[in-house]
Amino acid sequence: MIKETTAEKILDYILSHGGDFGEVFCEQKLYTQMNMISQGREHFRPEAVSSGCEAGTGIRIFQGGASIYLYTNAEDEASLFGLLKEKWGKTPAAMDGNLQCGKACGNESGYAGEICGASLTGKASLLCRINRAGFAASERISRMRTRYIDMDQSVLIANTEGVMAHDRRVKTRLHITATAQDGNETQSSYTGPGAMRDFGFYQELNPERYAGKAAEDAVRMLHAVPCPTGRMPVVIANGFGGLFFHEACGHSLEASAAADGASEFSGKIGQQVAAPGLTLIDDGSMPDAWGSLHIDDEGIPTRKNVLIENGILRGFMTDRWNGKRLGLAPTGSARRQSYRFAPTSRMTNTYIMAGTDKLSDMIASIDRGIYVKSINAGSVNPPIGEFNFNTSETFLIEHGEITKPVHSATLIGTGGDILKRVEMIGDDYDIGQGFCYAGSGAIYIGAGQPSVKISEMTVGGDEA
Repeated sequence: MIKETTAEKILDYILSHGGDFGEVFCEQKLYTQMNMISQGREHFRPEAVSSGCEAGTGIRIFQGGASIYLYTNAEDEASLFGLLKEKWGKTPAAMDGNLQCGKACGNESGYAGEICGASLTGKASLLCRINRAGFAASERISRMRTRYIDMDQSVLIANTEGVMAHDRRVKTRLHITATAQDGNETQSSYTGPGAMRDFGFYQELNPERYAGKAAEDAVRMLHAVPCPTGRMPVVIANGFGGLFFHEACGHSLEASAAADGASEFSGKIGQQVAAPGLTLIDDGSMPDAWGSLHIDDEGIPTRKNVLIENGILRGFMTDRWNGKRLGLAPTGSARRQSYRFAPTSRMTNTYIMAGTDKLSDMIASIDRGIYVKSINAGSVNPPIGEFNFNTSETFLIEHGEITKPVHSATLIGTGGDILKRVEMIGDDYDIGQGFCYAGSGAIYIGAGQPSVKISEMTVGGDEA
């Protein structure tokens, strides 16, 4: 980690050589990744185990209407100033648009000590416990696959507007996948609890319960029938069902999209964009939450940002650069995967606030539709809001009851249309954990909601 005095020298150099704004982001990160697969119901072995450290520095410069981002794993002053002079200092006036370049080779190294309060042996033992619990839940479980990840990241962020901030981010998470088999048919279920905590999180979590639930859900999906297709009502479950709205409208509410005129919500602040009663929030300050930070990656304290309030668009998630382009103040929403990436506006913990409706009433109100218990992944085109999602655990609703599991469905529509078709909002709010992949790399996010009923949308499937 570079010294504060070194960061100050870099910032002075930027201002004295024609830059309008300068920023230094320095990080040092310890991490663990460990997979464990089952070789029978009592034999497990770890694979792809890595534990290491990574460190580097990123330097960002604004000049006129352009920005440049430089990065390196070197920490000595000579190398840092050499990079500045090579990539920017000689011809700063030649900057045009956005440029990102740097050097980061061989900067990762093994680390044998404890990370996040536990040794590799302790983490492997945890995964063994989880695998055993999954197999114990049902004789139909044929395979358990688990993964453990953690990180302990320290950052220094300094800029020419007076920020000199330090933060430490400790994160840990599990990936648990159970596979059930009956004859030639197999079905899988996944869960992934995580938090901004150290290894002590698992003493409170009861990870065996999560393994048992994944196993039970996988068994429940056996003998799924073809999914119906067409326009129909859809109920999306609470918790990580919120990934649906993360993709369907969350990316369109990031200033990086709005500043490029590439958001369906551009120019609509103060307008009704969703059903009355729907409030969408992004909050990076939630205590211990997987998607939280104390400060964002520009050194601004994270906060609760109300994006949509009772259906009215209130604002965007804004970083410094895109906020400048939009004439909006930063909202503590700047994020990056590591020093190799320039920050941009990204989500943290994004969720729909709880309503007053009951899930049972949502199901009872539907004659024919589907209940989506979990969503695998999706894609969205922010300028027009078109999205496409693939579901995993999905069930048929017939005459007001959840009946049969169905093969994965495809949910198709536009964010602006779906927001207005939210007909019921449940009282059973929960939040799940995941990763988001976009322009500034892979970042940890929370996505949550209560159960939500959408009056009608297009469902694709494999119905004969």
